[in-house]
Amino acid sequence: MAKITKDTMIGELLRDQDHIEDIAEVLFGIGMHCLGCPSSQMETLEEAAMVHGKDPDELIAQLNAVVE
Repeated sequence: MAKITKDTMIGELLRDQDHIEDIAEVLFGIGMHCLGCPSSQMETLEEAAMVHGKDPDELIAQLNAVVE
């Protein structure tokens, strides 16, 4: 997967079969339990982080660390 950015869509992240368990663990860990919801698939990581009261830059750093 290419480098994860604030513009990466949740749906795009969840198609990364090599890292899906690690990605889901990070997202669930910050309270994003709606990963299966169709509307979440079209949400950017920045939008999702803001909705959940999380710093988008910290979330992006965590996710890039698990896929590297």
